[in-house]
Amino acid sequence: MESVKAVVFACGTEEYAVPVEQAISIEKLEHVTPIPHLPNYLLGFTRIRGELVPVLDFERILYNRSSNTATARVIVLNTDVVNYGLLVTEAREILDFDESVLKQVGLVNYSKTRYFTAVANLENRMITYVDPKILVNSLEGIREIINYLHKLLENEKENVEA
Repeated sequence: MESVKAVVFACGTEEYAVPVEQAISIEKLEHVTPIPHLPNYLLGFTRIRGELVPVLDFERILYNRSSNTATARVIVLNTDVVNYGLLVTEAREILDFDESVLKQVGLVNYSKTRYFTAVANLENRMITYVDPKILVNSLEGIREIINYLHKLLENEKENVEA
């Protein structure tokens, strides 16, 4: 049987997981620069290990309320679209899921939650599997955020060269 390694985290009272191979790191929330006029799920931009990344508030995306940033963690995710930080209530553990416990869910057909690709039904918990690439591609306004990030990086590059 194949197994899937995933980073398990909490958001609100629910548990979610992302593939471990797409998780670059898990960080404390440091200084974030908020940017006005961009989507409200964007907390702002921060520098993690020298890289400028947008920080997306997962609780805002799911429940339209802000995370408690004092205890929250940022899971830095790598996608071919953009590397981004996902602000979550708590990073819990890395689990090996047996593929037999991962059930495909009908929620992928629901346009607002296409990024929920499976549910792991364990003995005393249920963990929803999130695809980071589908998540970032499904967010309204993500192109604006990526364009803004590219402008920041271009300005940074010009300042270094000057």
